[in-house]
Amino acid sequence: TRYRPHIERRCGDSEKDSLQKPTNPSSEGKDSALKTITKITLTLIFAQLLAANPTFAQDRNENTQAIEHAMSALDAFMVAFNSRDMKAWAATLNYPHVRFASETVTVWANAQEFEGGATFEVLPRTGWDHSRWLSRKVSLASPGKVHVNTTFQRYNDKNEPIGTYESLYIVTLIDGHWGTQARSSLAP
Repeated sequence: TRYRPHIERRCGDSEKDSLQKPTNPSSEGKDSALKTITKITLTLIFAQLLAANPTFAQDRNENTQAIEHAMSALDAFMVAFNSRDMKAWAATLNYPHVRFASETVTVWANAQEFEGGATFEVLPRTGWDHSRWLSRKVSLASPGKVHVNTTFQRYNDKNEPIGTYESLYIVTLIDGHWGTQARSSLAP
């Protein structure tokens, strides 16, 4: 609910009568006509501003397209991750690629460096079999970069959850390729 301050003013009966608005029927009609004219005028001004600034609509459209591309890139990221194919997973990223996790910051300069990682040798030892997104919410978008707050869950081979993690993924457009360029989470 919205807070509305209450102001009370006490006055005598004669003062109350002098403060009340006159109830002249012709003035009510004028007030209604004035409100209608004001609404029409504001609508026309707003339409004029939009027409004079087409980049507003264009930016909005470009951001919508960027978000769609970013979500597709995250889908590809998860598919490649679950396939345990380092080369396919590396192809879903942009470089340099940065990961903030396990109280460390890791930077990979290129795909070849990333492919040399031991993720799929180490992670299954924790009981991990696959992961999936639980939620993805855009917090910032531009035509070339989208920040996505995510929640993902890791599962064992019986499809039982073994961990749930919130994270931030930054998906960028580099040389025509949409890919995850930075990730930050509390996941090990």
